[in-house]
Amino acid sequence: MTKKSLLPVLLVPTCILSIPAAAMLFRVEGWAWGVADFIVMWVLIASVILTYKLVTRKAAGGSYRSATGVALFAGLALVWVNGAVGLIGSGENPANLLYAGVLAIGVIGAVKARFEPLGMGWTLFVMTFAQLLVPFVALMVRPGDFSPGVLPVLGLNGVFVLLFAGSALLFWRAARKGDCTRTKMVA
Repeated sequence: MTKKSLLPVLLVPTCILSIPAAAMLFRVEGWAWGVADFIVMWVLIASVILTYKLVTRKAAGGSYRSATGVALFAGLALVWVNGAVGLIGSGENPANLLYAGVLAIGVIGAVKARFEPLGMGWTLFVMTFAQLLVPFVALMVRPGDFSPGVLPVLGLNGVFVLLFAGSALLFWRAARKGDCTRTKMVA
């Protein structure tokens, strides 16, 4: 990677995190981040951008790039929301740890699929199904700690289901169109 291609990896997280920094500067209620919070989020966002650049560097078409971007954005948003407030109940609710399993499926599946579009499509399909199951498993195991309510939790969870499903469809489209220029995307 050249210095020019690393510039977005460094600048984009800084620009994104300027929003919560400004909120803290103007003492907006709910934005009580510490230095460690900013460092963790900066590293997380930079890692997602770097991963996108590495995985898509040899992709010929837009479907593979779009699928990768949607999947990485969904994973980042899932970590961010779950870490900030939790999707189910409070952030302290152990049911929120089930979402780590969804992300683990993604990482393991991507490596096993060698980042090939067909395998990535199946990986994202399995992630979609796992994401869909999490609130139902949580509701069966801990029905009393399900704030802000069943419908809001299912609605928010549904956003991630749609993102993962959309990414799966884009990967399958990339496989059908032959969007990748080589058989192994990452050496």
